Amino acid sequence: MNDSNCQCAALQFYCTAGNGMEPFLIQEVKTKLAAKDVDHIPGKVFFTTSFEIKQVRELKSAERLFLLLKRHSPLSAHTAKTPSGIQSRLMGDGSDWTRAVLSWRCLQRDLMMRSDCTLSVALPGRKRKREEEKESGVEGSTCNEPIGTQKLGLEGERRELGLHKDHISSTEDSGSVNCVAGDKVEEERIEGSRDRKTSTVSFRVSCRCSGALSRRFSPQDLSRIIGTAASRQLGWRVDLRKPDLEVNVYMSDDHCVLGIPLLRLPLANRSYMKTTGLRSTIAWAMASLSDIKPGSCVIDPMCGVGTILLEAAHEYQDAFFLGLDIDESQLVKADQNVEFAKFGDRVQLLQASSKEIPLPSCSVDVVVCDVPFGKKFGTKTDMAASLPVIVREMERVLRVGGTLVLLLSPQLSCLLKKSMTPRPVTSHTQGEGTGVGLGGDVDPSHTPSLFPSLQPLSYHRVSLGAIDALIHKYVKIVTATTTLSGPDCIHTLNPCIVEPDCIHTLNPCIVEPE
Repeated sequence: MNDSNCQCAALQFYCTAGNGMEPFLIQEVKTKLAAKDVDHIPGKVFFTTSFEIKQVRELKSAERLFLLLKRHSPLSAHTAKTPSGIQSRLMGDGSDWTRAVLSWRCLQRDLMMRSDCTLSVALPGRKRKREEEKESGVEGSTCNEPIGTQKLGLEGERRELGLHKDHISSTEDSGSVNCVAGDKVEEERIEGSRDRKTSTVSFRVSCRCSGALSRRFSPQDLSRIIGTAASRQLGWRVDLRKPDLEVNVYMSDDHCVLGIPLLRLPLANRSYMKTTGLRSTIAWAMASLSDIKPGSCVIDPMCGVGTILLEAAHEYQDAFFLGLDIDESQLVKADQNVEFAKFGDRVQLLQASSKEIPLPSCSVDVVVCDVPFGKKFGTKTDMAASLPVIVREMERVLRVGGTLVLLLSPQLSCLLKKSMTPRPVTSHTQGEGTGVGLGGDVDPSHTPSLFPSLQPLSYHRVSLGAIDALIHKYVKIVTATTTLSGPDCIHTLNPCIVEPDCIHTLNPCIVEPE
């Protein structure tokens, strides 16, 4: 392995992703990393790339990043009966573990050269946040001491890690692993029998398991089994508090995955975001669906703290963005985010109602919006009543060929789909019946859609943690009622699309109509 460039050869990684985000992550790794061997299971996407780690860590739709140690078929009922069977199947001859830790060490050096504070290896925290994808199994961490700049050959790396020559092998075992950590009794016993002068890699194992295996062994049981085997076979030292690395394992009746986390913080954490609102991965996915091009003007009529706009502005640096919100306190936070991200030259804010957007018709290229829902934002009845008015305004300001992307609750999603669908008109030939079956005949005519120029393109169900939401994507098309003439449809968008005499400046980035 070339010490100066860890990724001269392709390496295998996987990322965790929120439910419904797997297709976005698959597309992103193919587009940005020219990834090969791309595959996925629920909550995880696997890929191979030769791109440098600094580019891999820029993935926006992923939660956490792991170096893949092994992915294999799940343990059979016969193999999982005894600890020795599990150890034999998951460890093999140890060569996969050894190769993975050498790659991991090289990647950590590459990360260290670029940023000391982003290096993640020691992982003392055990309590997990529900939002940060259960599959990760990794929490807070502290950084390892910087590795010296002196170049080491492969044998030097082996000596540095305390790995014996017979642990390096081209033979692959057919097993994989899934646990949490070794116990202290085993740790003390192993330390007493090891040559203390030998430098070793310290580790712990973090496990999630489900299905039949979880009914036979607890995560703690599996941790002892795997931790003990790795310590005996590889000479590694168990350290539950501040290990050099963590081996993260996931096993179910259908899958068996083993990996090493590469970064202390989730990829979903954004260094350019001061105040968070919508989950950053969801905001990025919405921006990626918006078909933003150089010179495009993008508006968010209910921008909140500006999460979607900032994700889009970071990804598409040749477009212009305008955020609207009726709530001044939200705009203040959005303004702080814009200033913190240094996007003030491309992101403007306007205090206005989404029901009366103060922009000309056909004047924007993209409308993207997280429509508020749930207890935090008021009753579902209020938003259900307001949704047709809000979407009609979005339709009005969007140019023909422009894109509309919305994030909706399942209830609002159903309501909007019904509003988009023409329904048959029922006429009654006698009496004043009010329904089919009361003497009424079905007329061949239909009531038109409330939004005739919005053509649905796709729907994506995604998880927000405790609840799900749906992303709707539409394109505006020409219809009999579409206005195609007049200055409103040739309005050119720029960083500030509101006329100066129509606005009152609250601060450099927030404006409101008189």
